[in-house]
Amino acid sequence: MITGIGTPSAQSRIPRIFSSVSRCVVNAGSGLRFPAAWLDAPAAGCDAGGERDAMGWIGKLILGAAAIYAALVAVMALAQTALLFPRWAMGPSPTLPAGAERLEVARPGGVVLVGHRLRPAEPDPAAPLLLGFGGNAWDGAAVARYLAEVFPDHEVVAFHYRGYGPSTGRPSAAALAGDAVAIFDHLAADPVVVVGFSIGAGPAARLAAERPVAGVVLVTAFDSLTELARTHYPWAPVRLLLRHRMEPAADLARARVPVALITAARDEIIPARRTEALRAVLPALVFDETIPARHNDLYGREDFIRALRAALAALG
Repeated sequence: MITGIGTPSAQSRIPRIFSSVSRCVVNAGSGLRFPAAWLDAPAAGCDAGGERDAMGWIGKLILGAAAIYAALVAVMALAQTALLFPRWAMGPSPTLPAGAERLEVARPGGVVLVGHRLRPAEPDPAAPLLLGFGGNAWDGAAVARYLAEVFPDHEVVAFHYRGYGPSTGRPSAAALAGDAVAIFDHLAADPVVVVGFSIGAGPAARLAAERPVAGVVLVTAFDSLTELARTHYPWAPVRLLLRHRMEPAADLARARVPVALITAARDEIIPARRTEALRAVLPALVFDETIPARHNDLYGREDFIRALRAALAALG
């Protein structure tokens, strides 16, 4: 910890300390010698006591900076789950249509996932069921309602992530990936198109890699959660400390299913290079559109809604 810097006595010593260091460094190098007045020192000789004093202050500064860095890294490491899954930021659950069906899926450890199924007024037997995975502050009912409004002719299902809303448990990247597969198996529907928004790209991509989905629509997606975190926190040892791993690029590279991609041109959360790294490995990219918006400004835009509908149509 750095102490005493702001006191008058400490302030009066700082010029003398650095004068001593300057005098010692200059006189020790290449035989050069300057007048003492140039160095604001009373004599041309090296003040050994001042040098030791200066080295002590520099050591304290280095130790103080290291302590601050270590504290910041520790806070980030301990708070990563709350930062990645900010359940406190989730808005109120919207009112669903009268015909909405409540779904429950039991998971190991007594965890119960709660979801919602919305059916169209006039079902089309050929239309795929849409299984939605929202962003990290989305309410599951809000995901279901949004998709049903955009695609009124499709059956829609969305679940609250574990620990969100009525779903129990504690969220993690690994748990969400496993939950996505369990939800798919519970629905026993065919065909199914998976729609992943933002962090929902993680469980959507894993599901596509492990189950026979008909296609994937990704909105503001990323290639790797680790690389995304490194982009936002370049000063932290992310690879060492990050406990949550999502690798949509690696999952979709082996999925071999058609993928539609929608990005935001001014996305301040998912940088363009992270989406580009995902785009580069997709074996069957059938739709790719960029909307002139920010990360969270997309959803009410008419051009985005048109893009969503076009993306689904492009999956075939």
